[in-house]
Amino acid sequence: MSKDKIADRPASIAATPLAPAPADAPREAVDFIEIDAILTLRRMIVLAAAPKGTVLFLHGFPETLTVWKGIAATLARDYDVHAFDWPGYGQSSRPALERFSYAPRAYAQVLKAYIERAAVDRENLLIYATDIAALPVLLLALDAPAIARQIIVGDFAPFDRPQHMWENLQNLKAEPTASPTRAYMNETSDEILRNVHRRGLSPAEQFDLPIDVQQDMTRSWSVDSITSADAFAHYYANFTRDQNLLEAGLKRLTTPIKLIWGEKDLYIKKEMGIELAARIGAKIDILAGLGHFPHLQNPEYMVEEIRASFR
Repeated sequence: MSKDKIADRPASIAATPLAPAPADAPREAVDFIEIDAILTLRRMIVLAAAPKGTVLFLHGFPETLTVWKGIAATLARDYDVHAFDWPGYGQSSRPALERFSYAPRAYAQVLKAYIERAAVDRENLLIYATDIAALPVLLLALDAPAIARQIIVGDFAPFDRPQHMWENLQNLKAEPTASPTRAYMNETSDEILRNVHRRGLSPAEQFDLPIDVQQDMTRSWSVDSITSADAFAHYYANFTRDQNLLEAGLKRLTTPIKLIWGEKDLYIKKEMGIELAARIGAKIDILAGLGHFPHLQNPEYMVEEIRASFR
């Protein structure tokens, strides 16, 4: 079986706070779902009493599903909300490289399997994908345009454009720079987890992560001898191939798509998003003062954007 396929089986300031949910708001359930013989995903589901649709959130590096908890609790007044940890992150499986590639194309198949196994209604589904999650969802949409009613993506690298990527990310793509960069990321994991969301922002714009998010990311960095940096490096080893696959197939991308980008994204410059939006005829919102993690820096904006997408 190809590693790109899964088994074919059924001094800072705080981030902008969300308004507190009412006492009778739905509560999330966190459990595990088996995807195939080697992959089990930790997931979070929050169900609305009378859902108007479903939202599936897909996290980036070095996040876990906990980054969506506040947004999910607010949205679940009107929508069912799903989120899961990618393989290599959180408490999901971390199989050996010879069994799973961690490539964007492999993640696309994980996403497809999750939607099928979780029986998510695709006709009224909105997918929000950031960072490493965005390329997989667009790759899936190339061959399955009905995978969702709309896709929102942002702050990722759809194309092989080194001039628009942070140098350390570009270094992960190939040797001789990939292995030293991966080793350095593992050696400096504490610093990454403490500051990855702050880089590129002025002191006045910087923000703290909720303590439960910080703790889960730290606790989940290394599981089964595979770190989140290892999974990230494996992803980037296949990144150019899968970026080229997307670019070659842009004419087949017919699912409604919107882009959201942080103006101050240090890792993937906004020019990446501007080019993608122009080439597929999609709208892009460049968010002033925000960095690579708009959903963490201004969750209230994300909530309103998702509600607007259903209207």
